[in-house]
Amino acid sequence: MSMSFKKLIIIALTICAISSVTAEETSVTSTLDYNDVTPISHNDVSPAYLIGAGDVLQISVWKEEGLQQDVLVRPDGGIDFPLVGELQAGGKTTEALQKEIVKKIQRFIPDAVVTVSVTQIYNNTIYVLGKVARPGQYVAKHYMDITQALALAGGLTPYAATSSIKVLRRNGVTQTVFKFNYGDIEDGENLEQNIVLKNGDVVIVP
Repeated sequence: MSMSFKKLIIIALTICAISSVTAEETSVTSTLDYNDVTPISHNDVSPAYLIGAGDVLQISVWKEEGLQQDVLVRPDGGIDFPLVGELQAGGKTTEALQKEIVKKIQRFIPDAVVTVSVTQIYNNTIYVLGKVARPGQYVAKHYMDITQALALAGGLTPYAATSSIKVLRRNGVTQTVFKFNYGDIEDGENLEQNIVLKNGDVVIVP
């Protein structure tokens, strides 16, 4: 085998190795689109979930066929519903919105039984950074809590500080920091810290 041919083989193998590494790095920071979770089950949505723009709500009044509708939440958070008119849904839980609709509709339908559920959640973009297997940006059309976000990122590495995980949430010019202890969740304690993440939240695993 000639020296020039050997050199060509070496160059080809080097290029393949570089391509493999590049592909691996790209997969680590890739965006995941969870289209398969849309539409979602009512039971999948936490009662604490705050309705947001782009969400689809199913609003129904018992025994009133004309008052059973799927409603899209507008960019300003508003919705429109018969006999109620304009209503602000953004930033409220389904329970709070349900009570408000009952209050406004009772002059037309006394003792109305109203049901409000979220059938589709607009894309949430979550960032998981630090000592996880696949740090990066994740997109889901589903509500997501901290443990689910960590699972999507491939889980914690052996060197992760499990008791010092933080979630950064920006609200305009201010920023809120939520502390999260993964060990507590494993032990079934302090489950309330496993909050539902919002669009733009950053999970940091030191």
